[in-house]
Amino acid sequence: MDGHSNNFRHEKCQSYLLFHYETKLGDGFRCFLYFLALAYCFIGLSAITGRFFRSMENVVKHTRTVKERDPCTNAMVVKYKKVWNYAIADIALLAFGTSFPQISLATIDAIRNLGNLYAGGLGPGTLVGSAAFDLFPIHAVCVVVPKAGERKKISDIGVWLVELVWSFWAYIWLYIILEVWTPNVITLAEASLTVLQYGLLLMHAYAQDKRWPYVSLPLTRSERPEDWVPPETGQYRDGNRSHDKYSEMHEIDDKDRNQDIVDIFSIHRNTEQSHEDMTPEKDNLLSTWKQQFNDAVMLESPDQRKLNNTFLRLAKAFWRLLLAPWRLLFAFVPPYQIAHGWIAFIFSLVFISGIAYIVTKLTDLISCVTGISAYVIAFTALAAGTSWPDLVASKIAAERQLTADSAIANITCSNSVNIYIGIGVPWLIDTLYNFFAYKKPLRIENAAGLSFSLLVFFATSVCCIGVLVFRRLTLGAELGGPRVWAWVTCIFFMLLWLIFVVLSSLRVSGII
Repeated sequence: MDGHSNNFRHEKCQSYLLFHYETKLGDGFRCFLYFLALAYCFIGLSAITGRFFRSMENVVKHTRTVKERDPCTNAMVVKYKKVWNYAIADIALLAFGTSFPQISLATIDAIRNLGNLYAGGLGPGTLVGSAAFDLFPIHAVCVVVPKAGERKKISDIGVWLVELVWSFWAYIWLYIILEVWTPNVITLAEASLTVLQYGLLLMHAYAQDKRWPYVSLPLTRSERPEDWVPPETGQYRDGNRSHDKYSEMHEIDDKDRNQDIVDIFSIHRNTEQSHEDMTPEKDNLLSTWKQQFNDAVMLESPDQRKLNNTFLRLAKAFWRLLLAPWRLLFAFVPPYQIAHGWIAFIFSLVFISGIAYIVTKLTDLISCVTGISAYVIAFTALAAGTSWPDLVASKIAAERQLTADSAIANITCSNSVNIYIGIGVPWLIDTLYNFFAYKKPLRIENAAGLSFSLLVFFATSVCCIGVLVFRRLTLGAELGGPRVWAWVTCIFFMLLWLIFVVLSSLRVSGII
């Protein structure tokens, strides 16, 4: 397939997705169909994002019962404390989860290259491109999302600095092992150290959050509100109504069915509505699961029927029709109230991996038909499409949270996860196989192009972080502020992304 992609002008691509008849179609029409299928896969990722976030929300909201003695009354008091630490939840679940489309794509690319002494370029290209998309367009969106005049700043600057340093170091480290330590070669030791650094990041972030002496930065946590996410003002239940946990569960389901994307950052809310076991009984479980399938095939929600604009109603109905196959498929994901959301979380990751596998096939075909380098497709179309969960998560945080901590932390943490896990794990798989099978390291075919992209990314990312620091010093906040300056920042970040994409594409294509 790669051979055909390099000889586009001389030889017709003979690879196909479903039927051999595809090879008889014109190259332009085939390319259009494959791009259309790729876009539909990205729509599928957006469809699974809501369910994935709901399951993650339930995982992180899990509490444990703690008995403490009141120093004043000397009586035992029962308290409910969250199992997950906020900083660890952001890195281990949120950043890992939102980056999972890129991670699974890179891992699939590595597995299908087993036995090859040269690493596949699809995974690293997508992950570096995704890092650029996370840093520039997502920051651009987050800056303008707060209301006019509203300012949101990072409250725990120490944790953010730790995450930022590890994010920058990730790309410096990648350049070192590609160009300095063992040029164009990845050894088993280098791949192992790459993955190991993810664990060091987790420990360092936790130490900074807990302000451990000697290993944390001496920075105080300023103005961190008790509730990171303010409680929503909505309709309250009738006080005379009996409080039943199963009826409450169905009320939550009804609310989620009318909500396109769950507010994942409500995990930072300290108050818990109920500490009872929300796991439904068998009948309630079946009822909830059945309702997921009913919702999947429903073309109009109750809210849509209330709209007076016929055109808007038709547009929303068409969108739900377009999503129906995906929604029907994802209805097989068990209800997220089971086992604190873990089962739904794992099922969602499996479905995301399946979509990533199809995406790798489509990318190969597009490269084969058009002759465009897989690297170029990876850090443009694939990076933008697979970064959709990152964009959604950070946008929600910028809208809902009182601070900018999680919106910006999700970006910096995702970039670290992209390198330490997204590139480290696939390279570890390939280097392990080559070590035991051939006693040879893994070679990087286009290491020069990847290294150049890293240098461009590093230079532009310094400009991006510099602007955020400048906004902090002048406006008092990284996000929001006067609309004019918010839009100026947004446009500047988008220009930085275009610079990265254009220069990297020209380098990989051999033009510069």
